[in-house]
Amino acid sequence: MKKFLFSFFLSVAVIVAIGQVKDLTTTGGTPNVTLDPGATMPSLGAAPAVIWDNGPLINSIGTGAGGADESVLQSVTLSMNTLGFGFQTSAGNIIADDFVLSDPADISSILVYGYQTNSPTTSTINAVYLEIYDGEPGAGGNVVWGDMITNRMVSTAWTGIYRVSEITTGSSADRPIMECVCEVNTTLSAGTYWLAIQLDGSSSYSGPWCPPVTLTGQTTTGNSVQYVGDWYPTEDSGTSTGQGVPFVIMGNSIVPFNIYYVLAAFVLIGIGIVVKRRFF
Repeated sequence: MKKFLFSFFLSVAVIVAIGQVKDLTTTGGTPNVTLDPGATMPSLGAAPAVIWDNGPLINSIGTGAGGADESVLQSVTLSMNTLGFGFQTSAGNIIADDFVLSDPADISSILVYGYQTNSPTTSTINAVYLEIYDGEPGAGGNVVWGDMITNRMVSTAWTGIYRVSEITTGSSADRPIMECVCEVNTTLSAGTYWLAIQLDGSSSYSGPWCPPVTLTGQTTTGNSVQYVGDWYPTEDSGTSTGQGVPFVIMGNSIVPFNIYYVLAAFVLIGIGIVVKRRFF
């Protein structure tokens, strides 16, 4: 009789625990109930993963000089006209675009992209400066991390991509796009942010220039803004359409701690003990 009562109450506890866990299941990006919002599960040393990818550069694979990939400006089919946007330190230019974190995250690094016209495929980029804003720069956003003084770049190399126009596809190697890996190591809560980027490079070449997000058949690829004395929308000069900035955020999402998961685990262990004693 005691075993029956124990099993009965244990089953009820399981139903309650599972019901609570289901009630906390995210259905629209926000849990129904928050228990101790300050408590979080550690990342347990997980390797950094892609938290946010702001858009592609490649829209033509293997068609470039020497078999390289290409980021092709659609200059003929869509009348686009801008190969790259200035974000060079020498001119004081900056470019920024938004990103969204659905969960709190530990950000370890950010990958950004740029080129200097007529440079070799050995990267000539020598510095990257980053700021993260809690809103759009120039429209009420404030810096929550970073500055335009500290060089965050830890490595840089050619991506294997050339930036070209439709007229020069397959032949031009004037604009090899470089990837720059930048150390960040900060934690951000869930929300919408803006990443501001500025690059420095060899004075022997023009730029650095920011190649925009490139999607075949699309003239509008984002809503970035550019600082050139003030903040303005980043638009292609041929189509006056908004452009996106390519970057990749690496790190780990922080999973909120849920006490009901622990309760459910203990209940299941209890059931296992009862079953073992009853039938084995």
